[in-house]
Amino acid sequence: MRDRLAQLVDRLTDAAYRRSAVSERSDGWPASSELDQVLAVLKADYAAPNPAADSSKPSARGRQAKERTASATDDRLGQLAPVFGLDDIDCLLLTIAVAPELDANLGLAYGLLRGAGAGGAAISATASRATVGLALELAGLPSLTAAGFDRLGPGSALLDNRLLEVVGNEPWLTRALRVPDSVAAFVAGSDQGDPVVAAMSIVGLPLALAESDALSRGLANGARLVWVTSLAGTAGLSLATGSLAALGISVLAVDARRCPPDVDMVSALASAARQAGMRGNALVVIGAEVLGEPANRGALAVLERAAVPVIAVGSRPWNPAWLHHFPLVVEAQPLTVADREQVWQSSLGELTAADEQLRQALLGLRLTPEDIAETVRYAHLLAAAQGSVVSAATVREAARRVGGSGGAGSERVSVTSRVGHGPTFNDLVLPEHAMGSLHQLLNWARHRDEVTARGALSGKGNGIAALFTGSPGTGKTLAAHVIAEELAIDLFQVDLSAVVDKYIGETEKNLERVFQAAEALDVVLFFDEADALFGSRSEVRDARDRYANQEVAYLLQRMESFSGITILATNLRGNLDQAFSRRMSFIVQFPDPDVPTRRRLWERHLGQLGSMDPADPVELDFLSESVELAGGDIRNIVLATAYDAVSSGERPGMRHVTEAVIREYRKLGRRVPEHGFTPPK
Repeated sequence: MRDRLAQLVDRLTDAAYRRSAVSERSDGWPASSELDQVLAVLKADYAAPNPAADSSKPSARGRQAKERTASATDDRLGQLAPVFGLDDIDCLLLTIAVAPELDANLGLAYGLLRGAGAGGAAISATASRATVGLALELAGLPSLTAAGFDRLGPGSALLDNRLLEVVGNEPWLTRALRVPDSVAAFVAGSDQGDPVVAAMSIVGLPLALAESDALSRGLANGARLVWVTSLAGTAGLSLATGSLAALGISVLAVDARRCPPDVDMVSALASAARQAGMRGNALVVIGAEVLGEPANRGALAVLERAAVPVIAVGSRPWNPAWLHHFPLVVEAQPLTVADREQVWQSSLGELTAADEQLRQALLGLRLTPEDIAETVRYAHLLAAAQGSVVSAATVREAARRVGGSGGAGSERVSVTSRVGHGPTFNDLVLPEHAMGSLHQLLNWARHRDEVTARGALSGKGNGIAALFTGSPGTGKTLAAHVIAEELAIDLFQVDLSAVVDKYIGETEKNLERVFQAAEALDVVLFFDEADALFGSRSEVRDARDRYANQEVAYLLQRMESFSGITILATNLRGNLDQAFSRRMSFIVQFPDPDVPTRRRLWERHLGQLGSMDPADPVELDFLSESVELAGGDIRNIVLATAYDAVSSGERPGMRHVTEAVIREYRKLGRRVPEHGFTPPK
């Protein structure tokens, strides 16, 4: 770089001579003497070093020259030429533009040549930059031709790659040239990156997967933009980084979803592509599905024109309307059980081998390799904060918090604040056949990727759908929470009031957003009161019936392609369209509790009250036989009992339970027996 700046000093000297020659035939040039002094300093600074000179006691000027020489031994600007397609003129223009960022005296010379600073007046920061006209003059390009527009206008290599900017609204030749700080730092020899890119940067875990060879061959044969469709449970980032690693190419990976809110997405990804080119990296962009949104569509064009290979990883299939040219498209497949087990073992070590229950639970988590590594890091952090060692509970808690982070906000319903402290199968009081179906559903969820890998589900989505039917209060919602808790993921409870829309077609759009969010986050998608949305199709008598049937038909089709876990809960199974039964992997009946089941429910809930009044014992047999209510109602009664006992300053007893039962019956609109609920003496 020092040689380039030395040549620039010669060009500045020539420009000063031209101005002085003209001024001798007129009234003189006020800045001539000041510019001569600045040029004298610059010539001394960039003069070729004299090996015979005594360097034992260098002067201040000599020390500055040495520092410049030591800091610019490599021509880093020249390294940019083959990457960004710059020729000698482009490199010269970039040198002219970056010079005042590296040497204030060069900026002072620019200001004097532009007519600023005469008579000792201060030169502003703007005046110390080269204008388009000054840059063309120093580069020897005539301003009356198209050369300047071709080199410094839109579509040029320098502007397309954001290596410099033409700023201002002044006439073309008077606009200033600005070099981004990260480019100036790179040219000066620093590896300081762009702060926006740093905020978006992530680290991938390279893996050799089934699709790696095809992706590597595509890149080796000139593919510049690759779109990797990566749904929940697939390893798109690991596939991309592993394929590039196989070609010996280092990677800069960024997450488009982490783009700062005050930064334009186009500018952010252009900066990322520029930084990748300066460092000799390929660019990997995850979260690329957001680039398909109309506001971010220009970012895809930036990636297409990037000077380095780009792999975009998104959860949506490629849409041909996004760009004129179709990129190479690769679909990331779910990690095999062996791949996932290898990643967990490499991260957790002996813990997975020692705890078989933990190993089975972890293999069912549809986390990416990067999420697995982050889960293990967070599990160690949690264990340290709790003053314990890493255990199955801390790993499962970390897995649920890390998996799908950054999504859905208030629509996402966590089971509890900590995994391992939420509802479990022990909290469910159900007949054996219902409990068996729930355990089977859990096993399917944990091993579905292994079944998919064997080809058993080819041609269909590998999602799991379950229908929970039964009267209110029989435990349907609690069972859904238990399934989510056991899988260490969150429950995504759909708010039907926010989904159903009176306008034609809007309900389908809202549901599509729900399904896409659930797939991206890997959660249990829960539709409570499902018959309101999944109702039976009826005979078409008017336009309203026709569009209602279309909504049901859409749901049937979308559920079949859904790759996640869906649970529908309804009080009236007969209200659901019969076609949904075929698409259900499980239909679990939650019956009204019989006498033995009600006794277990009473024991379970009353046991949470602690010490009871020995003078007024609770008659469990009587309550089980006479109070014909569901588990949810029994829970409400016990809760009311606790409040009544605390407010009266007494320990809970049968009298409190009896009063709570009568109030619950009246609340439900049921007739209270004449004898009340007083057990016989």
